[in-house]
Amino acid sequence: MFPGGKKGMKDLMKQAQKMQEKMMKAQEELENKIIEVSSGGGMVNVKMNGKNQLLSIKIDREVVDPDDIEMLEDLIIAAVNEAHEKIRNSSESEMSQLTGGMKIPGLF
Repeated sequence: MFPGGKKGMKDLMKQAQKMQEKMMKAQEELENKIIEVSSGGGMVNVKMNGKNQLLSIKIDREVVDPDDIEMLEDLIIAAVNEAHEKIRNSSESEMSQLTGGMKIPGLF
């Protein structure tokens, strides 16, 4: 038997439903969040949304050197990876606040 009987079970179900609604809203807000990151002292700038979709890349003309394509590639990789990391950290932080720090598989 559940503590509190049927009423306790209904209360628990209402709380679970409210938490689920809050989590869905938070997830939607995270997906719409735009992260902007730069590398190389601002030579490469990227924008990414919370769905990890790359929205834009801006490259300063000074970093475009046909004799050193590797440096440009490294700067792009660094900026994109940092944007991914910021999104992941933001998602984990937001969901952790909602779940009270409890790790729920499949949320993040």
